[in-house]
Amino acid sequence: MRYMIVDSLNQFLRSLVINPTLSPNGQHIGGIVGYMKTLQKLSRQIKPDRIIVCWDGKDGSVRRRSQNKNYKEGRKPLRYNWNNNLTEEETLRNKLWQTGRIMEILNNMPVCQFIYDMTEADDIISLVCQELADDQKIIVSSDKDFFQLLDDKTILFRPVQNQILNKNDVIKEYDIHPTNFAISRAICGDNSDNLSGVRGAGLVSLSKRFPFLKEDKSATFEDIYDYCEENKGKIKLYDGILENKNLIQENYKLMQLYAPSVPPHVKNNIREALENYPKQFNKTEVRKIFTIDGLGELDWSELFTALQKISYS
Repeated sequence: MRYMIVDSLNQFLRSLVINPTLSPNGQHIGGIVGYMKTLQKLSRQIKPDRIIVCWDGKDGSVRRRSQNKNYKEGRKPLRYNWNNNLTEEETLRNKLWQTGRIMEILNNMPVCQFIYDMTEADDIISLVCQELADDQKIIVSSDKDFFQLLDDKTILFRPVQNQILNKNDVIKEYDIHPTNFAISRAICGDNSDNLSGVRGAGLVSLSKRFPFLKEDKSATFEDIYDYCEENKGKIKLYDGILENKNLIQENYKLMQLYAPSVPPHVKNNIREALENYPKQFNKTEVRKIFTIDGLGELDWSELFTALQKISYS
């Protein structure tokens, strides 16, 4: 079974900022149009047997922010590639309406859709991958955090970069095995999530100074620290790591997806949903929504064919 797992907010925001499409009544619908077009393209390229869509839930970052108040703080507002003439309040209201509309559309399709309060999509995707360990999985996202989930059954498609990566591609490009990617990034930090790292640490320098990170074996903090002790004084990186143990371990707690931060009741809901995958395709309702919102004149035949196939399988 081939599962396509979509980092949904990542895909929606990319469409929102580049697509200026208006509905017949003058409402901005670029996020909806771009999202559905991308879903159609992905369905054609990947030919999934099942589609899983994961959203960031309300206050999804709260758990991690309780550990580090700087987590995802200071992110710059979205920059639209077209003339957005709405006020800040109108823009937010429209954004929420568009995401809600996409969810409504997907609820009428043979798509498994997940969103839970206090839970981030990254953790949901990680849990889904664990639950589907024996199946082929294609994660759709531009987020490097998912490098750590790649294995013999899991690959990553990064639409913005037009890049398909498997476990061996990550090892070849970074000299770091996916099982060691979270601990490596914990040392380097992540500017996009406002997490500082060890000064002077980068993935290139890290892989060079710690050759065992390339091995198919999960490196521990002790492995890293012991190696630094053995080479202390040779270069600043080793000393910097030893001086920032707490920072590294705090970063790791926030970055790692090997043990996803998902409440027990959510885990049970996800398992049950995967076991009872929704196959109903209400094509009439989808067409109705598309017509109301101004998407009806576009060609959705490829998407509908793919969804029809899933509903029959």
